[in-house]
Formats: sequence, structure tokens, C-alpha cells
Amino acid sequence: MAQAIVWFRNDLRLDDNPALRAALDADLAPVCVYIHAPDEEGTWAPGAASNAWRHRSLAALDAQLRRRGSRLRLFHGPSLATLQSLVDTCEAQAVFWNRRYEPRIETRDALIKSALRGSGVRAESHNGALLFEPWALQTGQGGPYKVFTPFWRKALSEWRLQTPWEAPRTLPSSEAGPAGVALDALGLRPARPWDADFWPLWQPGEAGASETLEIFIDGALRGYSAGRDRPDRVGTSRLSPHLHFGEIAPWRVVAAIEAGRTAATAPDIDAYIRELGWREFGHHLLHHFPHTPEQDFNPRFARFPWARDASALIEAWHLGRTGVPIIDAGMREMWSTGWMHNRVRMIVGSWLCKHMRVHWREGARWFWDTLVDADLANNTLGWQWIGGTGADAAPYFRIFNPVTQAQKFDPAGAYIAKWLPELAGIPVPLRFSPWTAPDVLKRVAPGYPSAPVVDLAGGREAALAAYQRSR
Repeated sequence: MAQAIVWFRNDLRLDDNPALRAALDADLAPVCVYIHAPDEEGTWAPGAASNAWRHRSLAALDAQLRRRGSRLRLFHGPSLATLQSLVDTCEAQAVFWNRRYEPRIETRDALIKSALRGSGVRAESHNGALLFEPWALQTGQGGPYKVFTPFWRKALSEWRLQTPWEAPRTLPSSEAGPAGVALDALGLRPARPWDADFWPLWQPGEAGASETLEIFIDGALRGYSAGRDRPDRVGTSRLSPHLHFGEIAPWRVVAAIEAGRTAATAPDIDAYIRELGWREFGHHLLHHFPHTPEQDFNPRFARFPWARDASALIEAWHLGRTGVPIIDAGMREMWSTGWMHNRVRMIVGSWLCKHMRVHWREGARWFWDTLVDADLANNTLGWQWIGGTGADAAPYFRIFNPVTQAQKFDPAGAYIAKWLPELAGIPVPLRFSPWTAPDVLKRVAPGYPSAPVVDLAGGREAALAAYQRSR
């Protein structure tokens, strides 16, 4: 049976995998490969938490393939030379892959496709990640959208879901070509197991993604529109890392959720699908404005007087030692689990960019290295949004008060107590601002900072003054 190379990337699944399906539809035996080439991703090579997740997801994908009579072959880059060698040694007639949309990867993949086709090899890429590819939606003037609401309105007007596709129970096997390297040889797993606490909470791989979706539909989806802002509850889907690594297709998620639509569930379903819309919008912006991972979308902020020497403040933020409990709880949740509740992401981001007046790039880089769902499009969109510098962003002068945010979204202080156990013995009203009762704080939690690293009122006033100067 003739061969085809199926090049896995951030599409680590078998169901709903257009590249795999293309090989089978062409009656070609898929030679399934993954190529580790982080240097080809430039300054945004995957971070440590992402690599730890990828190690386990690749192992899960290989296990799935082996159960079907195939296997996953692992290689070190460079990608083009590796693919060309595989085509030659396997006598492959085609190379199929699913598209990625990071600017550096888009450029690389275009060169790879051109080179393969130039040598007479069939080379095809497919959409395996998005409901709408970044170039699919345009304004009436033919340009990209810069505001979410009209973008999403246009998306809904052109709504056409792909039909879910189940991978076959067996796959053709092929022993042609090199076997590749062992998974540990890729160096994805940390040498020191700082990620050990992640894995009781997460199951990387397609099976884990499916189970997470089922749990969400049976639980948090009911009441999602209100519950998604409560970090003290299980109110979100927790599908973000599974979507980032392509362990589940977004159209399968939508189809499963829509299956339970009733008049009662419609508001929650619509609210969740709208959140998927923000994921789509992030990829739309990154494609059309590829400079935004490094530069402000709004060029006016090039004149903004960001803090010059904030290394001590940044370190306190990294360590969850700012003295503001909701901030510190969020940073410790991320360090312990590789994930942070979205509402808390906004609060800690606002604190960094506004009270501390640190450029959002510092936050984006830290999140990139410590989040298992670190995604360049959504990381960039989120940080530019909270920093006030991006497309359709919250205005810079809209500054979250972390105390009132905690009181509203963690009213019993349960989230704070979970991630800052030293504050669990403090009465609930004081958990939000323990510095207001210094005697209690010193007695119950003497090791916790006695005051915020930035005065709340003073930091807000300084941020607003800086904003006025920049205008």
C-alpha cells in the first residue's frame, strides 16, 4: 500500500483530524510523525509547562495509534529536511498536515509546502483547529475586524460547523523508513518534577479532552453564564489546554454542547460558544497583525511611561507575594496547577499593567512559560486587552480594584483560602484586604506580606496620571 506522511503538530488527536482523514481518503497508509523543532518558532518557542503537557499528550497519541495497529514516530528538526528524508525513505506520495496560525509557523509552513511540491510531492494543509480560519471573515470593506462584536456577528451569520468524523478502529501499518527517537529524547519532560502536582488535575490527550467535555456538559455548563466568573467554584470548561494542543476539535465541542440545547440551557450555551468566539478572534487578530505578540496594537502606547525599574515588584508578582490576596492566590494557583481562572487572570493582569505599571509583555512571557494552555493568539489578545493596548481592549483607565473584585467573585474567600492557606484562619471580611487589620495578620499569618507592594489608591492614581501624560 502506498504511503503518506501525516505530520502531527498541535492536532494531537485521531477523531476529527483532517490530515489523517485526507491520507485515508486518498487510500494511502499514514506514516504518523511528530517533529520537535522549537527553534523554528523563534522567540515564542513553547514554554516549560506547555512542554510538560506535550510530553504526555504525545505519549497518549502514540498509545491510541498503537491500539489501531500504527504508531507515532518522533524526530528532531529541522522540519523540512526531516520531511524530505521521510518522503524518500518511505517512498511517500504525499505529506498532509493541519495548519497552525502563528506568524513564524505560517511562514515556515509555506516554504515547506512550496519545497515539497517543487520536488513533485503532494503537500496539503487543512484546518484542524478553528471554526473560522483567520482570513475567512472580512469587514464590508474587505479588511480584518478589530472589534469583537461585529466579528462575532459576522461569524454567526456564516455559521457552518464541520461534521464530526470518527477515526477508524484500525489503521494501515507501515514499517518503511526510520523509527525515530524515544519520547524522552525530545527533552520535553522537566528534569526536576516541578510539574508533579499538575497531573492529578489534568489528563493530557484525546481521552482526557473527551472526559473533560463530558464533565463540563454534565456540570458547569448549567449556570455557566454566571458561574464562569467565580473562581471559588467549578464554573468553567477547563478545555483550554485540550483545545490548544488539538486534542479535541472546537466543532466537536460545539456539537456536543448544542445537543442539549433547550430554552432553559440556551443562555449558558450561547455564553460558552461566545467564549469560543474570543478564541477565534484572537487567531484572526494574530494572523492580520503579526507584530502584536511583541508590540502594542495601539501605537499610541509607545509613548506610555511604563515603570523603568520594577524588578522587585515583578518578582513579588511571580511568587504570589504582592500582599494582595486575590492576586497572590491566582499566581500560586498557576504555579501549582499550570492554569489560572480567567477572571483571576484579568485581575492579576490589571494589577501588573496598571497598579505596577509594568508592560504587558512581562506578564505575557511569564504566562507563556507557566500555563499549560499557553496559546500565542489568546495570550496576546488577553494581555493586550487587559493592558488597554490592544484591539477592542478594555480602556487603560479601567482599573480593576482587586479587593472589590475578590469580594464580588470570591465572596466567602474560599478561593483565597485554598491557595493561600496561611490566610484561612483570618475572618472572611479581612481575607480580601488583611493589611487593614495588622494585628490579626501578624498573629495568624506572620509570614504573609504586611502590606501590598503597591498602595491600591496610590497605584491607581499614578496609573491614571501616566495615562494622561501619554495622551
